[in-house]
Amino acid sequence: MPTTTSHPPRYPAHRTRYSAPRRVRRSATLLAAGASLLLPLATAAPALATPPAPSATPAADGKGQPKQPPKRPPAKMSTVGGELLGRPGVQVQPGPGAPALPRELSGNSWLVADAESGEILAANNAHWQLPPASTLKMLFADTVLPKFPKSQQHTVRSSDLEGMGDGSSQVGMKEGVTYSVRDMWMGVFLRSGNDAVHVLSAMNGGVTKTVKDMQAHADALQARDTHVVTPDGYDAEEQVSSAYDLTLFARSGLQKADFREYCSTARTQFPDEDHPGKTKEIVNTNRLLTGQGIPAYKGMAGVKNGSTTNAGNTFTGVAQHDGKKLLVTVMNPEIKEPHQVYKETQLLLDWGFEAAGHVKPVGVLVAPPGASDKPGGVSGGGTAGQGAQASVSGGDGMWTAVGLTGGALAVLAVAGYIVNRRHPLPQRVQHRRPKE
Repeated sequence: MPTTTSHPPRYPAHRTRYSAPRRVRRSATLLAAGASLLLPLATAAPALATPPAPSATPAADGKGQPKQPPKRPPAKMSTVGGELLGRPGVQVQPGPGAPALPRELSGNSWLVADAESGEILAANNAHWQLPPASTLKMLFADTVLPKFPKSQQHTVRSSDLEGMGDGSSQVGMKEGVTYSVRDMWMGVFLRSGNDAVHVLSAMNGGVTKTVKDMQAHADALQARDTHVVTPDGYDAEEQVSSAYDLTLFARSGLQKADFREYCSTARTQFPDEDHPGKTKEIVNTNRLLTGQGIPAYKGMAGVKNGSTTNAGNTFTGVAQHDGKKLLVTVMNPEIKEPHQVYKETQLLLDWGFEAAGHVKPVGVLVAPPGASDKPGGVSGGGTAGQGAQASVSGGDGMWTAVGLTGGALAVLAVAGYIVNRRHPLPQRVQHRRPKE
């Protein structure tokens, strides 16, 4: 039977990293800057918006206040992936030597899964249908990214930018300026740019068609909790997803080399809309990747964060330690402190790495169809942005590349350790971010 843990954690509440001896042992094996490692994700799974500025409450989205999500999860939810996942509350089955779940978890819904096997180590309201915010952009990218070569150029028309919600986060795309598809995807992943989403949607035949495509792809992935209304995750009536589904989207997207490159790039250059022919630096809004405002998490390689009025703060992340790769999704923490969604993700990652092998899975992520590595459609190659942490891989099966590239895509067939180094962020990017 599932157990709700209530005894004190084995590690102090403030600890969000491994012990000093383990860090010392790992530090001796860290690769030099510029390395990029290939970390295969096995395919043998069983068949079955911008982060908020530091404030206590989510940013208002300026839209006509869609109906608020329910305060409590339903008594019965979807059982895709396992019967226990359909039950409300925390589901965990500890075995000998298993650590206790952290007490500090307040997310309305969360999930910890092994990214290779798809086994879910623990979950809380995994199938609760909640507003997703910009984590829905993972589904958008997984759906649309394969359709256009990254080198394709597009000149923005005024109609491309129509229909964005008030206060939307933007990377700064401008009518009459020409951008590459790669530029636009960097804008989607690094700056959660709703303007980039709308331009790519226009290229895909319009917002309505893109929403239909996204819904069809969600259905194909067996993401039964997801109802798509907007391509960018902006609050809309009846738009919902779940921690389970968001983790499915991340796992499916990470099969694509371009998706891995974009979601794990810490910083890159983007066309400057105010200075034609010049570029500006943009920095990823994933704080566990960049270390902005909170320590970067060792081994973090993406995936996507978001925040809206209805969704609160949401985040899905992937990280690796010592050959183990975990996916964690956290939705809407009840504790309204700055960076709380990241803090709870850190706690769950730390717990998951320690618990692996000591807990019985409570469910599984259903395998994505045709689990094979794809280079993001017809793009073929490319160079990661400065500070990227993943980008290139090959072979068959599902893969994720994690490691500090420092701007180069060198692939080294060496030990299975990774480096996630904090980089100082320039003052010019440390401004208050727009609302989603």
